[in-house]
Amino acid sequence: MMEYHDIIIIGGGPAGLAAAISAREAGAEDILILERDERPGGILNQCIHNGFGLHTFKEELTGPEYAERFITRAKELNIPIKLKTIAADISPEREVTYVNSEEGAVTVKAGAVILAMGCRERPRGALGLPGFRPAGVFTAGTAQRLMNIEGFAVGKEVVILGSGDIGLIMARRMTLEGAKVKVVAELMPYSGGLKRNIVQCLEDYGIPLKLSHTVTCIHGKERVTGVTISEVGADRRPIPGTEEYYSCDTLLLSCGLLPENELSKSAGVVLSRVTGGPEVTDSLETTVPGVFAAGNVLHVHDLVDFVSEEAARAGRKAAEYVKGGSTPEKFVEIKTAGGVRYTVPQRISPDTMDDKITLRFRVGDILKNKTLAVYFDGEPVRRVKKRIMAPGEMEELVLTKASFAEHPDVKEILVCAED
Repeated sequence: MMEYHDIIIIGGGPAGLAAAISAREAGAEDILILERDERPGGILNQCIHNGFGLHTFKEELTGPEYAERFITRAKELNIPIKLKTIAADISPEREVTYVNSEEGAVTVKAGAVILAMGCRERPRGALGLPGFRPAGVFTAGTAQRLMNIEGFAVGKEVVILGSGDIGLIMARRMTLEGAKVKVVAELMPYSGGLKRNIVQCLEDYGIPLKLSHTVTCIHGKERVTGVTISEVGADRRPIPGTEEYYSCDTLLLSCGLLPENELSKSAGVVLSRVTGGPEVTDSLETTVPGVFAAGNVLHVHDLVDFVSEEAARAGRKAAEYVKGGSTPEKFVEIKTAGGVRYTVPQRISPDTMDDKITLRFRVGDILKNKTLAVYFDGEPVRRVKKRIMAPGEMEELVLTKASFAEHPDVKEILVCAED
């Protein structure tokens, strides 16, 4: 007989821990977390800077401190975590195959599965950067782990390509370790990170940010000796004659995060073409019944507090599903326009939804003095004025069950930004 668990959670980072705790508190008894690292906490373990927990705990914590709150609570609830264990496959029937050094390959059955694998960085190979492949080129997260967990010095003269939050934070981190960060170059005409990180990590340390610039050559064969940076036009192509050379021994890449969804594909989950993560309902259930998703595997978040909040809902809904719930039959699709790129969730069931549902989304460009509008079958039901919206900052809107009661036959929801 195949071993059975009510809920199996793939990933023991902030999303997986929050989902497990919420599921247990909602009445699910048999929960198993599979975590590939040697300890739970995920990416938070290497995020030694503060700024976490302001929403969840109303105090400012470092990444490890934030993770420890959830790890401690999971231990209090006796939730088992298999560490150094890799989930290798998930079937559409919720059969999970995992591998570790003690048990080998094991396949178990789940009443519900919660996907909480997080995301990964876009590597150099996906960027098409010209030049040799010398030592000294790292993704920003790899450099962060090497410095903060492994204890290695990464470099002395640094250039950073991309202005994602990890790159911005590493600009400050390397400066504090005595390195000289010469410039942060960003391909787009706007930063990909939070405004507060631009101020606290670049401006406070006098590190220049060059928007609409990219690396057009990596110099050096054995070790990076420098990079050439060029301005790009509206078509994102380098403009001849704008080349600048920067000597450096290290190039960090902070060029975007990709939801980690190979396992989602093997389970038959439909992925969004915009986010790269699963398409989900307001219960955070994917297109495969009984398979839920939360956190950065779903869409890339700004704040871990929002990851925990989202994952707690996934855990609660998974527990309800295991206790006899079913996937609703009636859903209303959410469409986007006017610069809004997507929403999560993508579908809502008015009959079974909570009293309030938070839609989270990003815009595709810098939008100023706009109104976020929600339409039910062309009729406006919500309007919120926004002074500025940027792709690097996640936005949110709240929809209420009461608004659906006033429009019982709604067929389509539109979320858009308009003048």
